[in-house]
Order: sequence, then structure tokens, then C-alpha cells
Amino acid sequence: MAYSTSRRVAAEFLGTALLLAAVIGSGIMGARLSAGNEALALLGNTLSTGAMLVVLIMVFGPVSGAHLNPAVSGVFWLRGEIASRVALVYVFAQLFGALAGVVAAHAMFDMPLVQLGSKVRSGTGQWLAEGVATFGLLLTILGTLQVSPAAVAANVGLYIAAAYWFTASTSFANPAVTIARAFSDTFAGIRPADVAPFIVAQFSGAAFAMLVAAGLFRRAPATPSC
Repeated sequence: MAYSTSRRVAAEFLGTALLLAAVIGSGIMGARLSAGNEALALLGNTLSTGAMLVVLIMVFGPVSGAHLNPAVSGVFWLRGEIASRVALVYVFAQLFGALAGVVAAHAMFDMPLVQLGSKVRSGTGQWLAEGVATFGLLLTILGTLQVSPAAVAANVGLYIAAAYWFTASTSFANPAVTIARAFSDTFAGIRPADVAPFIVAQFSGAAFAMLVAAGLFRRAPATPSC
């Protein structure tokens, strides 16, 4: 079934809003319940985010593709799989959806609706981590679409859950998520001054993944039988 552009954009907005509500909300809950144990707080944050991604991709995937990420939309645009106009409105929907999700999370926990993050996330290790995290995410998406499309939701959720722990940055891997998290002075927040390098690293990792996937997952031409 083909969905109208307005419905696809609405799906991207709602999906990204729910994703950020999960990221920020679970971070707040984890920090409150863990009594200062950041490992436990991160574990709660991880489980909530990974599970939510699986659900969101399964629900919104048939409508919009469930990009929920400007880096993903950008790669699909570069591959010629989404029109320029649609890619642009997707990105705006993702950004505003992410900001709406942050506000919703703050409201649920009776916190100021708009804040500025103060958590320092800077340095070459963190920037490299964001490049690696986004590279892996896009490679996971493109590879799974090639070999087992039905497994995209599960694979993305599992990848992000793993990347929360093996990357120094806890795997933002999403420019819209990064910008939105700068407006939350909570466990999952980021200092606004640290946003731009993260985004550069994310788009760089996504572009590299697209190039690798083009060679790695290209199907060999069929061999004539006679």
C-alpha cells in the first residue's frame, strides 16, 4: 500500500518523538532509581531505547520506512531511493519530532520543559565513537535490507543496544537525536557546544557505510546456464 507524503511525514514525526521520549525518559528514570550507579542507569536507558526502536520500526516501517534519523534519510536520498523533497521534509519532521519527544519526557517527570544540556561529550574518542556507531548502524540497515528485510527492526534494536556499550559516546548515531538531547539537562543530555562535531562524525560514518555497502552487498550478475 502506498501512503501519501503527509502520512509518511507524520509517521517520521511521531516515530522520532516516541524514540526521544524513550531515550530521555528512561535516562531520567534510570538515574532516579539507580542511586548514583551510572552502569545501572545506562542499562535501563539501553533496554528502553533498543526495545522502542524495534517497535517503532515495525509499526512505522510500512508507512514511511521508519528512518527516524537524518543520516538514514540522507543515505537513502544519495542512493536515489527517496526524492529530494521527501528527504527534506523527513529531516524537518525528525528534528521537530525529536524536540517534541524531549519536551514530552520532561513533562512526564515534572521537569522544566526546555533545558540546556550540561553533560560534556567531547574529544577525539567520542567523535570517533560517533562515526563508528553511525557507520555500523547504516551498515546494519543496508545489509539487512539486502539479505533479510523482515529482520531490520530486530537488527537495528539489537545493534543500538550493543553500541550503547561498546562506543565511548553511548551511540547517539542520529543528528536529530543529538540536537534534541542538547535541550535536556538529564542523564541522556549533551552540552550544546558538543553537538556539531557529533553531527559531522555521524554523517561521515553514514557516508562511509553507504560506500562500503555498495561494494559489499552488491549482488553478482547471474551466470548463464549455457
